[in-house]
Amino acid sequence: MSIVIWHNPRCSKSRQTLELIRAQGIEPDIRLYQEDAPAVAELQQVLTLLQQPALALTRSKDALFKELGLRKDMDDSDLIKALAANPKLIERPVVLANGRAALGRPPESVLQIL
Repeated sequence: MSIVIWHNPRCSKSRQTLELIRAQGIEPDIRLYQEDAPAVAELQQVLTLLQQPALALTRSKDALFKELGLRKDMDDSDLIKALAANPKLIERPVVLANGRAALGRPPESVLQIL
C-alpha cells in the first residue's frame, strides 16, 4: 500500500497528520509539495478524488492569494493554474492512499482512507 502525504514541515496540521499516519504503523512517502509542486493535471486528479472544488484546496486567507489578484469566485481551472504556479497556496496536508484522497484538516480525517 503506497501512501503519499503532501507535507509542509512548518505547518502544525501537516506535522500532526504525519504523526497520526505513523502512529498507524505506516511510513508514508513524503512529498514536500512546495519544492516539488504538483502539475495542473495532478491537482485536477486530487480534486476529483476529494470530490471538492479548487477553492477547497486553496489557502484563500493567505496574503499571496490577494497579492496575485485571485478571488474565491474564480473558475476552477484558473485557481488550479494558480495553485500549480504557487504551491504555497495549496491547503495542507493532502494524503493520497488506496486510490483516494483526504485533506488533513482535521488530521483525523485521513484515517478514513488508510
